[in-house]
Amino acid sequence: MKAICITQPFETEIRDIPMPVPEAGEALLRILYCGICGADVASFTGNQPFTTYPRIPGHEFSAQVVSVPDNDRGLKPGDLVTCNPYFNCGACYACRKGRVNACMDNQTMGVQRDGAFCEYIRMPLERIIPGGGLNARQLALIEPFAISRHAISRGDIQPGDRVLVVGAGPIGLFALLAAKSKGAEVTVCDLLQGRLDKALHFGADHVVTSGAADEAQQLAAITGGSGFDVCVEACGQSVTFLKCIEQACHGASVILIGNGKKETTFLHSILLKKELNVYGSRNAYTADFEALIRLVSSGAVPVTDMVSAEYDYKDAAAAFDALSHNDGSLEKVLLRFSDPA
Repeated sequence: MKAICITQPFETEIRDIPMPVPEAGEALLRILYCGICGADVASFTGNQPFTTYPRIPGHEFSAQVVSVPDNDRGLKPGDLVTCNPYFNCGACYACRKGRVNACMDNQTMGVQRDGAFCEYIRMPLERIIPGGGLNARQLALIEPFAISRHAISRGDIQPGDRVLVVGAGPIGLFALLAAKSKGAEVTVCDLLQGRLDKALHFGADHVVTSGAADEAQQLAAITGGSGFDVCVEACGQSVTFLKCIEQACHGASVILIGNGKKETTFLHSILLKKELNVYGSRNAYTADFEALIRLVSSGAVPVTDMVSAEYDYKDAAAAFDALSHNDGSLEKVLLRFSDPA
């Protein structure tokens, strides 16, 4: 079968590799569509510290069941599915506490282990998530949406809460959608007008241009000067983390989704003075995937509007090149491996 392989930074090739042979308790899946994640781009550019080469990337995907053993999940050949791609050890403190998403030996498909950018994969039954009537493109977008839903769940958002999302890339926009589904009033900040326009399309109540001369005044006007109940950092930058702490009201929650790579210096007494809850967020639970499949199937969230471009898998090199030179105009890019049979 064919697989897309990152052989070294900035180099990909399509390789012939053996067909996977399912073991006991596993199904054989045919890959349909894959999203290209920021982690995949980081592997391509050599900026992913957890990646070794060669590596088959990909953990945002839809698939069709080819063969499956007898099971009590109702899974059968022909079903459209997605999967939980975060393999956990089951033995560390986080796993024992049920926080399997934060496993200390986490193995995410396409990062620490080979992923889904290939024609077929084998998958443990417990990691397969039924598609609930969604189409192949919708299912390929559930994983990044789940990342943001899990993050938003950490903030215990209530209807009417004022939420600030800093960064309107795919994860920030999915955080906007997740917060809106909780009944929040959501403000989005970003440098790029195109991304702010996208945020408005997805239901943002307010948008503010980051770095504008009157940015602080605009944000104060939205909250009446009291600050935001929940601030979501979706950029991974020092300046945006500091903005979240500054804009958080007393007793607020600050949620970090952006994967920062630089140290941040700040006066920690502001955390004490405001008694802020600062949450890191990593990966997601299977329950997040399942809840989002129900939400998207209700028609309430037009997730495919997130897609900026689609490439055939044979043109993966062009897709990676476009994303590695992204000026912000590309949100989510899909690779098509096949359509449902």
